[in-house]
Order: sequence, then structure tokens, then C-alpha cells
Amino acid sequence: MAPCINFVTGNSNKLREVKAILEPGIEVRSNPIDVEEVQGSIEEVTESKCRRAAELVNGPVLVEDTALCFNALAGLPGPYIKWFLAGIGHEGLNNLLAAYADKSAEAVCWDPIFEHDGKTFAEMDGAEKNKISHRSRALEKLRQWFEGERQH
Repeated sequence: MAPCINFVTGNSNKLREVKAILEPGIEVRSNPIDVEEVQGSIEEVTESKCRRAAELVNGPVLVEDTALCFNALAGLPGPYIKWFLAGIGHEGLNNLLAAYADKSAEAVCWDPIFEHDGKTFAEMDGAEKNKISHRSRALEKLRQWFEGERQH
């Protein structure tokens, strides 16, 4: 019997992508519960969300958060991107960066705006994206962990 993990997301596209990468070796169940987010670093926010979600579903969970960290803004908005977008929108983010030469950023889950070989992740088909995406690399590590656990 395949191990099972609860993916805490309401995003059907993310769910489809995770299932395509992990199944059939690991059963992925959708669990779109709403978990309050704490303030802190990306790691603190994600770890807190994961712990709370595991308590709520009483089992193993997979969570994923979005972050956009502009180098010119010392990492802002970081894990608070959802609230920045709600407050000032994409144009507001662009305006924040207008005064800076450095427009570079570290990003998690920003498929529509970052390119690989001339295509954004959002423009790629699922199989092509799954070969190179951060999510695919992370899920491969999860798969390896589960396989190691089954051998014990």
C-alpha cells in the first residue's frame, strides 16, 4: 500500500502538479484547510503552518507557501507577498522597485514571471516544467525519504 500525504492547498493546479510528480508511489490527498499564518521568516511561517495543519488533519501533511524577496528591499515582501499584493498590487510592487537599479529577487512559487530557456514556467507544459521546477526537486527528495522509510 502506498504511503499517503495530505497536501494542504486550495489550488487545483498545484494539486494536479504534485499528484503528477508523486503518484502512484505516494498517494496525495487534497486538504484545503485554512491555517493561520504567523509572522516570521519564510522558514518560520512554513514550519508553523505545517505543524498546525498536521494537528488539524491528524496525519502527515505537505504545505507550500509563496514568497517574493526583492534584494533591493532587503528581502521584502518575503512571505508577506499575499498582503502586499492585496494592498498595493503588482503595479505597487513595481513602483517600490523603481528607485533601485537592482530588480533581482529570490522567489518561491512565481511561475508566471520567471523564465527558463525563454519560457516562463507558466508557459511550459506540465511534463516540461516538472523536469526543472523547484517543486519537482523538493518532491523528489520527499519521495526518496518515503522510500528510505519503507526499507526500515
